[in-house]
Amino acid sequence: MDKFLIHGGIPLEGSIAVSGSKNSALPAMAAALLTSQEVCLDRVPAVRDIRTMGRLLVDIGAEVDLNDGRYRIRAVKITCPEAPYELVKTMRASSLVLGPLVARCGRARVSLPGGCAIGARPINLHIHGLEKLGARIRQEHGYIEAQAPDGLKGAHVHFERITVTGTEDLLMAAVLAEGETILENAAREPEVVDLADLLTKMGARIDGAGTATIHVQGVASLAGTVHTIIPDRIEAGTFLAAAAITGGDLSVEGGRADHLGVFLDKLRDSGADVSVAEDGAMRVRSAGPLRAVDVTTQEFPGFATDLQAQWMALMTQAEGASIITETIFENRFMHALELCRMGADIAIEGSHAVVRGRKPLSGASVIASDLRASASLVLAGLVASGETVIDRVYHIDRGYGKIEKKLSAVGARILRV
Repeated sequence: MDKFLIHGGIPLEGSIAVSGSKNSALPAMAAALLTSQEVCLDRVPAVRDIRTMGRLLVDIGAEVDLNDGRYRIRAVKITCPEAPYELVKTMRASSLVLGPLVARCGRARVSLPGGCAIGARPINLHIHGLEKLGARIRQEHGYIEAQAPDGLKGAHVHFERITVTGTEDLLMAAVLAEGETILENAAREPEVVDLADLLTKMGARIDGAGTATIHVQGVASLAGTVHTIIPDRIEAGTFLAAAAITGGDLSVEGGRADHLGVFLDKLRDSGADVSVAEDGAMRVRSAGPLRAVDVTTQEFPGFATDLQAQWMALMTQAEGASIITETIFENRFMHALELCRMGADIAIEGSHAVVRGRKPLSGASVIASDLRASASLVLAGLVASGETVIDRVYHIDRGYGKIEKKLSAVGARILRV
């Protein structure tokens, strides 16, 4: 099992490139099941979850080719509309094929999702929406089985709570449903907008993506297209936090500042010098000691829950006490105990974490519990004295492509063993 060895204390300097968004590429790959024609996706990141999704599409019956960073997906005939547990047990995004398969084939059998143990991500929101569209659904033996032999029908779906994957799943189902579908209390994340842009290129009729209400007018069929995945805002935010925590001077290229508005504002509030160039590159430079800043995770355009762990690591090096409130997932502070092993002063009180900062961190052996927790431990290791050993880095491989090589190129002493 791979580990990271990190020797901290070196400010990061130079420029680092952002990959395409994993959370955008996964639904885009699932959307390719909606047509028999070829869908070409550029800027797909080379991460573990993407490889798992590629294997899943092949199992379903699609042809998947990777050449020069472009995924070519052609689902001429779907032979097995199923997502088996053995294949998708490590990936939360398996539920994303449910909507496309029911819409295209009239049936689907999808294992309940696996992935990070950070709390409940109820698939009942997907199920309720598909039932509104006319699907008959039952759950047994750890699988969701959906049937819609006469096709899906447009409907009015109101999500009880905002759900990104639920919005994406229902959006993909609705584009081939007969009549109009209205999705209310929909997620507004950039990844949802990117999926809508892809589906529109394929011939879907969608209005309102990026707002709380999305209107979809179903069409009889979709065509192939070429689409470039948006940059990964979470990877960009992680690198910006790495610059701030090490007191460095780092330019993050290829990202989009408009996808990181609140995060960039919080970085500025903490005392970091943050600037955005005309070409979109975001630069963070040390401007003296960091200051404690409170954050509360919220759905987009709020502070992203996927950047909460990285922010906690950053706040261990800030003057004063900060309060981090997690409102999205109820079990997403597992990294706090590992940070405390390195010398951090963090107290958990329900959905709140109180971080008393400016504590010198020292290298230790720690264990990554989930994808973003592993990123926070990397950040802590970059500033800690001595050697940090991070176990179970397969978690970070799910969402960050060759992060150790990217960080090494800007001065970090990090090695995969």
